[in-house]
Amino acid sequence: MELNENARIDTSQVDDRRGSGGGRGIPIPIGGGRGGIVGIIIAVLVALVGGGLGLNVLTDGDEQGDNTALEQRCDAPDALDQLDCRNTLYVNSIQAYWRTALPQSLGQPYRPTRTVFFSQAVNTACGAADSGVGPFYCPADSLVYIDLTFYQVLARQLGAAGEFAQPYVLAHEYGHHVQNLLGTNEQVRRAQQRDPGKANDLSVRLELQADCYAGAWARNATGTADDSGQKIFKSITERDIAEAIDTAEKIGDDAISKRANRPVNPNEFTHGSSADRKRWFSRGYETGDPASCDTFSGAV
Repeated sequence: MELNENARIDTSQVDDRRGSGGGRGIPIPIGGGRGGIVGIIIAVLVALVGGGLGLNVLTDGDEQGDNTALEQRCDAPDALDQLDCRNTLYVNSIQAYWRTALPQSLGQPYRPTRTVFFSQAVNTACGAADSGVGPFYCPADSLVYIDLTFYQVLARQLGAAGEFAQPYVLAHEYGHHVQNLLGTNEQVRRAQQRDPGKANDLSVRLELQADCYAGAWARNATGTADDSGQKIFKSITERDIAEAIDTAEKIGDDAISKRANRPVNPNEFTHGSSADRKRWFSRGYETGDPASCDTFSGAV
């Protein structure tokens, strides 16, 4: 993967709420109870969940960040050496893709949203959350949330160290934003309320569709450009795609259960098995068409 150093990094698509105390890492507990690897597993079980389904509505989520420092870093010659600037450019690419793909493939206009960078804890319209929940999408305020130190957990504890794991994570969360725009999130929520016995199955289908949407973006990412027409990516290689697939496999429900030395119970899955996550990301990538991502018809 090679980003274009001439592409403009649009920081207006990000809300930087990390403050002066940012960068202290994800507070994974150590020791007994939920500590150690079990704490990590609990965190990642709700990571990438999207939809804010596991959060309680505790706040109005009306915080605003200060992007001044981010703007300065991302306007500097070494911007692409900075984790937050690279992730901002990933967001730019994902949204540039959906501005065209959503109306073309699914017949709906795309409404841009922002990604919130936070450190340790954040208030959202879906409730108060800490870094332990991992990246997530809140449909109540239509924002993506991420503590960028999550990538350390992804690489060090779960073994998904490839750099393309990062845009895959963001593309998955923006897949949930697309579902929100299409009304899919709300349809699933109502169906879960009508039939609680199918709640997990519907959650899995929602997550796998977001994986498929991420794959469709990955296929088309080298065609995305900034507002001046500069391509955002110079190249994306098959190795990069393999890293995304590896990440999808590492965070499958069965893989996480095995890592925690717990029985693998498909009835308790909320995100899908490693094989399913790999298959649906691959489908999106192979077709390059989000219209191929219907995970709600037939078996997953």
